[in-house]
Amino acid sequence: MAEVSAPPAPPGVSQDAPIPTPQPPPAPEEQEPEHKSETLYIQNLNEKIKIPVMKASLRGLFKSYGEVLDVVAHSNLRMRGQAFVSFESADIAHKAMKEVKGFPLYSKPMQISFAKTRSDAVVKKLDEEHFDEHKAKRAEDKKKTRYTNPLKQKFKAKRIASEMDGAMAAPAPKRPNVQMPDEYLPPNKILFLQNLPESVTKEQLMSLFSQYPNLYEVRLIPTKKDIAFVEYMDEGSSTVAKDALHNYKLDGENKIKITFARK
Repeated sequence: MAEVSAPPAPPGVSQDAPIPTPQPPPAPEEQEPEHKSETLYIQNLNEKIKIPVMKASLRGLFKSYGEVLDVVAHSNLRMRGQAFVSFESADIAHKAMKEVKGFPLYSKPMQISFAKTRSDAVVKKLDEEHFDEHKAKRAEDKKKTRYTNPLKQKFKAKRIASEMDGAMAAPAPKRPNVQMPDEYLPPNKILFLQNLPESVTKEQLMSLFSQYPNLYEVRLIPTKKDIAFVEYMDEGSSTVAKDALHNYKLDGENKIKITFARK
């Protein structure tokens, strides 16, 4: 087998010179953040830990870097899993952030960045003469974002949708039961008599209404003597009697009111 020779060396380089091994580029130095703050914003905290316990744990973890002015954490939905830790200087906060970032507090690695604004505790400690002004500005900013906060808008939209669904599912209010006037009731083989003399008898009514064919029955109401029911065999016969005797003066004074009975 023919011997394979090495390729010729470039001009000015000895054939026996060792070939240099490529070296990896140096690791880039960690860039300094453009914005520094005395307050660290911490995310990805374990939400199962009670707030007082979490605050005490954060204070204990960070106090070795300097005085911890304040630890803020809330249990409301918007702040769940988050906290703010404030120091007396931005340099202390920066050192703490570099060394603690990613630390698995209660089995969850912390995500740490600088807070965008100074906390109340920091302003009170370092710039107390402007503390009231700072508080007023915070309150105004909170008021402005109350209705633009994405999380609040999401829950507001859900609440409105739920209310609309509930309104659609709710039964329509019942319409009042308006009773049709007696004069407009549909034909019926039973007649309803009102405004009768209290002295009227069944025999008198039988005699009066038997003038018209197919009379079936006359019924008086013992407890209310000024009304009665007169029944015919069919609607045609009752209609004839009604038309003939409506407003008839049985005692020469009071007119009898006759309508079809309600079914």
